[in-house]
Amino acid sequence: MGKRESNAGLARLIRETGWTHAQLARHTNSVGTEANTPLRYDESSVTHWLGGTVPREGARRCIVEALRRKLNRHVTYAEAGFPPPRHGQSPTAGDVLEGLIELGRSDMDPSRRGVLGAGLFSVTLTVPGWQDLVGRAEAVEAGKASRIGMSDVQLVHDLTAKVSDLDYRFGGRHARPVAAAVLVNTVAGYLRADASPEVRQAMLAAAADLCYLAGYMAVDEGLHGLAQRYYVKSLELAGGSGDRLRYCTTLRGMSVQAAGLGHGAKSLDLADAAATPAADPRLRAFLVGQQAYAAAMTGDRTRALRHMGEAEVALERAESPFGATGRYDPAALNDHLSHMRYQLGDFAGSVEYLTQANHLRSGNQRRSRVHRGAMLAELQLKIGHLEEACHTWSAALDEWPMVHSGRADDRMRTMVQLIRPHTKNAHARTLYDQARATLPTRLIR
Repeated sequence: MGKRESNAGLARLIRETGWTHAQLARHTNSVGTEANTPLRYDESSVTHWLGGTVPREGARRCIVEALRRKLNRHVTYAEAGFPPPRHGQSPTAGDVLEGLIELGRSDMDPSRRGVLGAGLFSVTLTVPGWQDLVGRAEAVEAGKASRIGMSDVQLVHDLTAKVSDLDYRFGGRHARPVAAAVLVNTVAGYLRADASPEVRQAMLAAAADLCYLAGYMAVDEGLHGLAQRYYVKSLELAGGSGDRLRYCTTLRGMSVQAAGLGHGAKSLDLADAAATPAADPRLRAFLVGQQAYAAAMTGDRTRALRHMGEAEVALERAESPFGATGRYDPAALNDHLSHMRYQLGDFAGSVEYLTQANHLRSGNQRRSRVHRGAMLAELQLKIGHLEEACHTWSAALDEWPMVHSGRADDRMRTMVQLIRPHTKNAHARTLYDQARATLPTRLIR
């Protein structure tokens, strides 16, 4: 058996980062944790890689992504001295429609779920600019089999609203495959059909909304690589329709995703790119509220407070109803205020605003009540209010069985971890027993 060749490419990249072997291992593990694939590498692992040992495919993805984040540029597998993954993270189809069909079919196919789940959130993802996308409607070739009208566009909007309602009530785990099926079986056919320029643009915009929603639901399930693919497809469709506000709405969703993963600078870049003064007051609040949160993540207190003030004023002026992709209401504003206060170190203020948000939340938003309720309990525990936290957690736990959401599951897992050390307290013990009787084993280990 021949001697392994040392990995000179990985050695060059490590020198470029300035990392020690232990730091590369730690950041690789962090990426794995983010993708729900825990890794336990250490500096000896890196030494083995440099000596020619090829890590398994999932680990290679995490190593390369960790290097990309540090270097803030794209790093190829070949550059890192590794063979590429067997399955790429992006569809190979060259135009908007074929890429949409490939993405939707992959998401509908249970046998492909493992591949989709392996996709990582990439901080070096190239986001197509608005000017690069305007006028790309010709990428969707018109067919001759049928002709569509505005009633077909309305059907897509109505289907999107129904899927969105399912997501808000029950979470995205089962609703997202429904969205994928609509994209493949209904929307793709409409995009191939003959239509007037006005109808074609409206259909592209409706398809962009549905892709945005599918991306949001993928985030809810922790499938961050898949979510980015849906979001980029939404950007392409919005550009083809000439709808700048839909493009900005999707960028804002991408900013929310980055913030949830702790990438403050990336979140702020996306939120800034999304901001547009041309939006109506409700959409304006929706956009600048995210700027405030992202600015707080980067430590820019002055800018965070300024943007949040703009969001509050805009929402007060809002008259338009909120839709499937922009449900920004006083509850959502208070969520943003809570996030901002937390990032600025005001934990008591964060509790106050999140409590207010939960009181304002509408009755059909069960997934949000579970997710945000558990977040509130974590904050209450952080400021020392154990019994109050137990009460809040118990209410969220009561509704958890009716929600199918990766984020809600993560909150329940965190609840068990946080409450276990306090089980000598009667309230904590009651909650812990309730959790053991309610949650599956995978969430209480």
